[in-house]
Amino acid sequence: MPDASIEIESILRRELSPTVLEVVDFSAEHAGHSGNPTSSKRGTHIRVRIACSSFQGKSLLEQHRSVYSLLDPFLKKKGIHALELKTEEA
Repeated sequence: MPDASIEIESILRRELSPTVLEVVDFSAEHAGHSGNPTSSKRGTHIRVRIACSSFQGKSLLEQHRSVYSLLDPFLKKKGIHALELKTEEA
């Protein structure tokens, strides 16, 4: 089964064609915390930086909603505790 960060990157590349996309799994930084009680080093905390042309003229809230609408089913299915998101116009 592919790593959660790889799957997230694939979804965002396919759906938004970003000019900039960085997906980092920082789960290990939260080992033992309530969102990562099993001390998993992968798949509980993901950081995304994304820029794409479809964000042009949209507020930051609208940009984040665009990303969350694509990722929400995946995040729930995988049990991802935290998604840190930074969006930018391309």
